[in-house]
Amino acid sequence: MKSIGIIPARYHSSRFPGKPLALIAGKPMILWVYERAKKATQLTDLIVATDDEKIFTTVSMAGGKALMTSPSHETGTERVYEAASLYISPQDIENTIVINIQGDEPLIDPELINHIISAFKDPSIQIVTPIRKVFKKISEHCPHEVKVVKNLNNKILYFSRSNIPFCRDAENTLLFPFYIHIGIYAYRFTVLEKIVKLPPTELEKTEKLEQLRWLEHGYEIYAIETNYESHAVDTPEDIKIIHQLIASNQ
Repeated sequence: MKSIGIIPARYHSSRFPGKPLALIAGKPMILWVYERAKKATQLTDLIVATDDEKIFTTVSMAGGKALMTSPSHETGTERVYEAASLYISPQDIENTIVINIQGDEPLIDPELINHIISAFKDPSIQIVTPIRKVFKKISEHCPHEVKVVKNLNNKILYFSRSNIPFCRDAENTLLFPFYIHIGIYAYRFTVLEKIVKLPPTELEKTEKLEQLRWLEHGYEIYAIETNYESHAVDTPEDIKIIHQLIASNQ
């Protein structure tokens, strides 16, 4: 089984234009992501999929692999699929796992990537994504944190920006366990090839969560639990937080 990590990186962003090239401790963020992900020993290969020549050149000049992809993609999944289709040879289609590694996670844990890949030893698994258990007061709800509920076999039942499950008898002063989604996905290439062609669904449009499209169309998403705490960069202000985390680790 081969495992290809693909980092989608688009230049234009409404909240943070040029985000992949934002400097963190003097190094572009996309290189932080690439170099961290490269440490995952279970990865067969790693590629940045971009629509911007500056990002392509930055990665290539640093010795990384990059592919130019269409600027018209609406989702990172579409960009990942195009790159995978260009890169994976026909004889490897049936035995390749594709890992969609977010380009705004400069402190991504390579062991998390290894853990995700290992889940595919079970031949029945189609899609894998990580979740983390947190304890919060119900009143501390944040719609930017996507919550998850799963069944007893670790198959995800639903993703939501709302607090799920709703605990009818919980007091707002008490801590309550929630599962928070971490936005990394892995798919068998044969499954990715199918889900990228699915039409959008009403739940997806309502919650603005693409993964609900896959669930509504009947695909199973397997959850692996991790202690990794995501530190995604959404705005320029988040760069300051990453700087502080890097400084504290040093």
